[in-house]
Amino acid sequence: MYAIVGGGLAGFTTYATLRHAGIEAGEIAVFDNDPDPVACWRPRVAAIRQTEMRSESDGHCSARSFPGLAVREARRRRTVGPLLRSVCDRYRPSVAEFLDHVEELRARTSWDASFQPFEISRVAAVPGGFELDGRGVFQHVVLATGHPGLALPHGVLGDRRAVHAYEPHDYTGSVAIVGAGMAAATEWRNALASGANVVSIRRREPLRRPLNVERQFFAKRGLRMFHGAEPNWRAELLTSFSAPSYPPGRAWDEPIERATAEGRFRVASDWRETEQVICATGFKRGYREDQLLRRLVDDHGLDTVERWVVLEPDAGVGRLCDASRTLAIAGVAAQWAYPAADTLAGMKYVARRFLARSRRCRTR
Repeated sequence: MYAIVGGGLAGFTTYATLRHAGIEAGEIAVFDNDPDPVACWRPRVAAIRQTEMRSESDGHCSARSFPGLAVREARRRRTVGPLLRSVCDRYRPSVAEFLDHVEELRARTSWDASFQPFEISRVAAVPGGFELDGRGVFQHVVLATGHPGLALPHGVLGDRRAVHAYEPHDYTGSVAIVGAGMAAATEWRNALASGANVVSIRRREPLRRPLNVERQFFAKRGLRMFHGAEPNWRAELLTSFSAPSYPPGRAWDEPIERATAEGRFRVASDWRETEQVICATGFKRGYREDQLLRRLVDDHGLDTVERWVVLEPDAGVGRLCDASRTLAIAGVAAQWAYPAADTLAGMKYVARRFLARSRRCRTR
């Protein structure tokens, strides 16, 4: 039996991979509070008015990379435009296209038949598998618990003007936006488009890069270098990837340049004079912020480096895997195995290797 702890996009992608491999829905249990795989993701992208994905055509949840979302859109719209943009690495699927894909895949894979409404808070290694909070013993388990919560600067706690960018909100006439990454850049444009004056609160200038993680670390050669590197260097590299960034391009620059010339956009260090404070400060970070992972580490004495659980290259928890059982971590907490683990490409990387490792185990 397989168990997936966490029903978000990482868990859903793992499930789709297992089902594509021929594992029946009745052999998989998915544990979470909400059966909707995009229950957390959907309202967050809606809050920042995001309309396009940062990923490319292969940024989907299906087991196979091809055909991707560009092919899907080309078929639906009866045009080669998405395919041509994909060849030139300029295709960005719409959020609506991605959400439609998730709904179709959810129905096709019988996701709801495997779903069990229960929040797992503890995983215990036992002979031949893992006991999940009284819900039974499972031979192969993947932990896909997602981001551990929204991060808020200490200075805004208790301030009634403050809201996180990923929470529903409108815009007042004077808005301070804390942060300098993708969500912040999106909120600059949103607030300016609403007619607001915007103050950007940031500690450093943001980097301009298409993706958070350098492309070489999506490929085999870059991953081999990463996996063979000294632990402290790996931790430093992963920390650098969390630095604020957003894509280059005139679509991002022109609204800011125009608003700056009009006196409606400026960079400052103080938000006291604004009517609203939007915190585009991302998520809490590290396994200690995740109750289940923290307990797993403490209960089993797992190795860690700074905020990361040490994983094998296939995202397996080496100390707890053997010839009879498999435990892997997927999603953002799997960055020690795949630096871009919180992307859809990273989720598929872990899902495929979890499947392969489980098949090498002897059956009970």
